[in-house]
Amino acid sequence: MVTNEFLSLAETAELLGKNKETLRRWDREGKLVAIREPLSNYRFYKRADVEKMFEGFLNENGSVEGNFTSPDNDYKVLELFAGAGGLAVGMEKAGLKCVALNEIDKFACQTLRNNRPNWNVLEGDIKDFGFTEYHGKVDVVTGGFPCQAFSYAGKKLGLADARGTLFYDFARAVKEVNPPICIGENVRGLLNHDNGKTLEGMISILDEIGYNVVPVQVLKAINFNVPQKRERLILVGIRKDIDLDYQYPNPYNKIYTLKDALKKGELYDSDVPVSGGAKYPKRKAEILDLVPPKGYWRDLPLDLQKEYMGGSFFLGGGKTGIARRIGWDEPSLTLTCSPAQKQTERCHPDETRPFTVREYARVQTFPDEWEFAGSLAQQYKQIGNAVPVNLGKEVGYSIIKFLNALYKR
Repeated sequence: MVTNEFLSLAETAELLGKNKETLRRWDREGKLVAIREPLSNYRFYKRADVEKMFEGFLNENGSVEGNFTSPDNDYKVLELFAGAGGLAVGMEKAGLKCVALNEIDKFACQTLRNNRPNWNVLEGDIKDFGFTEYHGKVDVVTGGFPCQAFSYAGKKLGLADARGTLFYDFARAVKEVNPPICIGENVRGLLNHDNGKTLEGMISILDEIGYNVVPVQVLKAINFNVPQKRERLILVGIRKDIDLDYQYPNPYNKIYTLKDALKKGELYDSDVPVSGGAKYPKRKAEILDLVPPKGYWRDLPLDLQKEYMGGSFFLGGGKTGIARRIGWDEPSLTLTCSPAQKQTERCHPDETRPFTVREYARVQTFPDEWEFAGSLAQQYKQIGNAVPVNLGKEVGYSIIKFLNALYKR
């Protein structure tokens, strides 16, 4: 039953970003009606119906108002786990000033120095740095700390219990600097990591060091002028002596596509610059040649499906990222650290190849003049790990709005 025209329940859930139970409820309510196979009673969906619903999602609940807010003062940021600078460039575009950035990866540090010689790049393990010199001199501490489980010493997790994790060092830096606001960002999976205990522990630790945590939100990059279906969890802490609400940035109605990323238009004033990029092995290219734009492995002839998928062919799940060719008229799927991983394929719409380095950077909304240091693999890794610049900019505006209100009091 699953052909180019139809999608399974698992595939539909994956493409729409909903769980299977939601889809079953929508079927009962008539919102998205499934077709049942007579013998198995399995649900299938018309691809055209699913794509129409997804397009509706892209344009609902958005805002036509911008988030732009001009800073009333010279606000300063200390950024931890800075990577190649996606969040830092976004904050800079919003009007915030980076006073220092910490990063352990030497290639990412070289990228930061090459592009911003005036930035104070603290290269090395965060555990080796103290931040007391910035006490009272920084308005916001930001950081994309990795998601790591804690050891639980008691009922309420404390800062000491998180020793050995990178969140411990994020919290330690916040405690040493004592800014009015701190912003952590992470993958959506943090919500359920260790059955939610990891996030609970982080909130408990921030509470211990004097910060109230705003209700956590997952921001979808496509709602913030980023042509990519990427999601980032944002963790905001407000110092307890401050009685002032923080408001997340408003999402936009306008959704940008791969065409907007790579061609001259609203996002960029020129086509994407030519650059180096990864290549597919000969046999893989021959198979992917047969996949249409917006298609994936299910669009191949049955014998090639079995050849390409191997044992995975007989397993459940949609696996919609495998042999996936992105369409011009849709946002890119989330970029990974490697452009040709089998499970998360990101094939160019017209040419059978992965995205080039500059195409990768465009999808992440880096400026064309932002150059990446290191080998091709290192450049892809830096870009794939980054916070999209435009998402960082919109979060930056929300920080400025908060700080403007704070210092007017």
